[in-house]
Amino acid sequence: MRGGYRNSLKNLSHFCLLSFAMVSALTPERTKFEYANNKLNVDRREALTKSIASGMVYSGIMASSSFLGIQTVEAATTKNIADLLNAETLTMPPSGRASEFQGVDNTYFPSWMEGEWDVRQTLTSCNTPLGLKFLGGPNGSEEIAMKTIAEQKEKIGIPVNLQLRWAKTKWGVCEDRVFNLRQRLDAFAGRKVVASVEYADVGGSNRKSVLNLGGKESDPLQTTVVYYRGPAAQKTFLLSHDEESVDAGSWAAYETTRSIFALTNTNTAPPITTDSQVVWYLEKLDDNTVKGKLRLADYLNAQSDTLYFESRNRAVSISDYTLELKKVI
Repeated sequence: MRGGYRNSLKNLSHFCLLSFAMVSALTPERTKFEYANNKLNVDRREALTKSIASGMVYSGIMASSSFLGIQTVEAATTKNIADLLNAETLTMPPSGRASEFQGVDNTYFPSWMEGEWDVRQTLTSCNTPLGLKFLGGPNGSEEIAMKTIAEQKEKIGIPVNLQLRWAKTKWGVCEDRVFNLRQRLDAFAGRKVVASVEYADVGGSNRKSVLNLGGKESDPLQTTVVYYRGPAAQKTFLLSHDEESVDAGSWAAYETTRSIFALTNTNTAPPITTDSQVVWYLEKLDDNTVKGKLRLADYLNAQSDTLYFESRNRAVSISDYTLELKKVI
């Protein structure tokens, strides 16, 4: 089923995306016209999916909701980031400035998040705010979308347990993305799917700048590369982020990311690009206990999705989770 391959890849992007657990939407790969004129390229992209699927486990998407009368909140203009958790749909904010922190840019969490945590993450709801036609593969098949939605609904209320880590740096506490990506991907796949994870240098966040400004070799960076046990790799870039202290014990933030999936063998299937957003809300209960919410959203990408302009930069799928964190170290 040609539509299914985009579902698998989009779910992987959510896995990594900040990745946290990540569930995501099946989005259209090709329209019928484009498919007829580019069958060779479609077949190659299917080969990519099959290769990745041989080494990974994916989850499906969310329940449908009406496109009419939705409330849109833009992360770039909203006064309170926490409001993004309740919006019926989201609009992807513009990319941030690449060098705003002299090469050490990152999402910096509150100081009380430092350490390693046992985390329970539970899916509470999932929806497709723009409707099924954005989820049904090259022909907009509602049958494909409905089957995937049904699978995703089965995951609501089922907790996933994992460990996550936040590291203290000279500039603040930030996510240990290398450790956390492996934990999330393996936990939500239900088995070990990651061979290795490493940081990659970009202009706004790179090892040379970190060291020159007094940081450590172990300080987390923004950009990661995941190598899977199957013949595939994924590079994830942080496009934009913002944080706010709601009060002394509560904090909210969002990140938008772009992930590029590619095969690492001799297959010539082209890379797949996906865009996603994560919204955090964390509340400190005591020194060892934090509760929170997590929202994951998928957007269509101009390079990969023929319905990109019709979506008008709005999220095509949204998943909501609760978080329970107990400090280990």
